[in-house]
Amino acid sequence: MLRTIRAFWHDQRGIALILVSVTLPAIIGFSLLAIDMSRVNNLHNDLQKAADAFALAGAAELDGLPGSWARAERAMATLVTNQAAFSTVGSTGRFTLTSGQPGGTARCNSAGNISWCFLKTLPASDGTPVTSANYANATQSVGEDETAFIEVKVAPTGFAAIFPASFLTGNSASNGFNVAASAVAGFTSGVCDYTPVFMCNPYEDTTITGGVTLEQAAQTRQYRRRQIMLRGDGSYFPGNFAFLASPFGNGANQLEKMLADSKPQNCYSRDGVDTEPGQNAGPVENGINSRFGINSSNYSDGPAVNVRKGATNWDQYVASNKVTYETDPTKGVGLERDSCQIAGNCTMMGGRMGDGDWNFARYWAANHPTRSVPAALSGTGANLPTRYEVYRYENDPDGNPLTNDSIVGDAAVGGEKGTPPAGAGTPISTPDRRLLYGAILDCNALQASGTNFSGRQTGIPVRRFGSFFITEPIKDGKNIYVELVDITGKGGNGTLDNYLRDEAQLYR
Repeated sequence: MLRTIRAFWHDQRGIALILVSVTLPAIIGFSLLAIDMSRVNNLHNDLQKAADAFALAGAAELDGLPGSWARAERAMATLVTNQAAFSTVGSTGRFTLTSGQPGGTARCNSAGNISWCFLKTLPASDGTPVTSANYANATQSVGEDETAFIEVKVAPTGFAAIFPASFLTGNSASNGFNVAASAVAGFTSGVCDYTPVFMCNPYEDTTITGGVTLEQAAQTRQYRRRQIMLRGDGSYFPGNFAFLASPFGNGANQLEKMLADSKPQNCYSRDGVDTEPGQNAGPVENGINSRFGINSSNYSDGPAVNVRKGATNWDQYVASNKVTYETDPTKGVGLERDSCQIAGNCTMMGGRMGDGDWNFARYWAANHPTRSVPAALSGTGANLPTRYEVYRYENDPDGNPLTNDSIVGDAAVGGEKGTPPAGAGTPISTPDRRLLYGAILDCNALQASGTNFSGRQTGIPVRRFGSFFITEPIKDGKNIYVELVDITGKGGNGTLDNYLRDEAQLYR
């Protein structure tokens, strides 16, 4: 008997079945947990991808212009289609996340499966939650202008676990929980191949401009025609004369080089530019005037193809102070200033901006005496052509660069032609050699928010980037006269698209 018991005690046959029976619940439990983890991770990834996509779509419309909130809502509602699986929604657990367009007037709203808030700032640390202190102003007109980010939250959706947690706890609700996701995206915009200049927005105070905004001015000939003194006798602010810092180093030589370059190799971000104070003399004149075929800069790539400026010694390659200008406007004249600038009594932009009433008829009669005014330039009053339009017509009357129909070589009554002097070198083939590309700042708003423009300033946000036509050389070492040609973004005419580097990016 004892032998039988001992034999049974030492017999190990079938022990695997016992071990399997004991560990099987744990094996099954861990398997179910692994499956649940995979399913919930997939669900969370689907929701996170949706949050990211909604945030990026909305952020791409946050250009600071009126209507940006509504455009962001429209983008989220119409451009994004994301699906999620393994939720408790529907019979299959698969559903499509949607948004909507509740009006675009509130800084925080919700529609479909998401909610969102427009933000002006982000907390310094990614671990710090977004609070109402980061929200854009609730007043739409103010809030849209300062909105830089959008926070999107996907509504929590149910998840039912396979692992029978309720069996262990006795709580039927413990088998399921909610899964959510959120994302924060912002819009960054910049330009490359830009000259280092800035201009205070001449249309920031609409009570002075007759209600005309910068975007409206860019779309309308009679406002683009207004001549602006980019830099003049008085600086915009103490020490700041409308110039930006060069990414290649500060100083007069770098500034002159970039102003003389036909395609300066640098980029500026709309998020912030740095001003370059103190540059108020020779280097600026040298860089600008080299575009007019004037012997002024060692860095010049060459003159423009059309340098007509009302000079009597137009065919001589001389320094700026050696250029002599025609005193009889019936014999020759450059692209003249607006009447109030000639009289010195302009009122807009602190006296810097004219009324757009330049004497086109006199310019044409003096410089193209054998030609009648073409239909393309025959407007009067509000439809008077801009100086830039006249300049471009002279370069290419039929608008086809493949045909050689330029009238730059027409001799004025006094003999001047638009062709640059031989000593200036080969002209730059693009007619836009006489364009400056710079930043437009809302200086009044910046000052009101605490920005002190005295001395060098860093990280100054940009309202828009623009292009400006230089209407005449610098004649006195100081004044730069320009016309607005175009602006970037909504309200622009698209001529600056090749310079733009727009990007919506995720921040959280």
